[in-house]
Amino acid sequence: MLYIEHTLAPPLRGFVRMLWYARAPQPGHSRERILPTGNTQVLINLAADYLHDCPEGALPQKTPPSMVAGGRSVYEIVHTADMADLIGVVFEPGRFPVFGGDSADLFSNRFVDLEDVWGTSARTLRNRLRELPAPQERLFCLERFLVETFASRLLRVPPLRHRAVDYALGRFAYAPSIVTVRQVAQSTGWSQRRFSQVFREEVGFSPKVWCRLQRFQKAVQQLHAGVDVPWANLALDCGFYDQSHFANDFRAFSGVDVTTYSTRRTQWANHIVAEESASLQRFAAD
Repeated sequence: MLYIEHTLAPPLRGFVRMLWYARAPQPGHSRERILPTGNTQVLINLAADYLHDCPEGALPQKTPPSMVAGGRSVYEIVHTADMADLIGVVFEPGRFPVFGGDSADLFSNRFVDLEDVWGTSARTLRNRLRELPAPQERLFCLERFLVETFASRLLRVPPLRHRAVDYALGRFAYAPSIVTVRQVAQSTGWSQRRFSQVFREEVGFSPKVWCRLQRFQKAVQQLHAGVDVPWANLALDCGFYDQSHFANDFRAFSGVDVTTYSTRRTQWANHIVAEESASLQRFAAD
């Protein structure tokens, strides 16, 4: 198994969180449950001419090999065959519209063919990446593509609404359970309704859902790190009202309870092994 994260220099820094490459041809199970982070990604399969759409409890369906994975507020199931040779882009919150040319909320909880967003250049990029033998070469190639393709947008002075959203993201990241949407909206000088609309268009979710995702992700990271504290204390530390609120939100976002997460987690905090029905197991074996 190989996994590489590539951090970026200007002008991409601040717009793209990271590029990543994964090569995991035989993980020992066919499906994984991916927990939601809210971040939009681009996924490019370099091993096969398709990615899998894996509805829970159903047989996988083939989709285009390069996709925009919109920010998610619910878990998804992925086929581990897609991780055999996979490269991706993780965008910073509020920055995907620069690359997508449309509001982020139009992509939320959806998968969109990358060619529908970037045109034929998406196919050209994938072909170029497949010709390169080394993971680092592929990552640098992807970085050059993003800089060259979106240079004019990256160097443009961000409009006022970006600064307001950036301010809100900072406030919510620091204290997602303390500050209110009303307080942050007032600080931007906008009405709460206008603020929520712009935030949703730029980030992909309402401010309230985004704050819930931040609390959930803080809990996931601590659980994955093996923090040995009572769950009631963990819940309070992550900004939940009480243990019951923590348990309900955790299941709402992940589809499993905390104990199941702890027993099935993988090397990645947001990946856990997904259970399969007998029929799906037979299909995988075939």
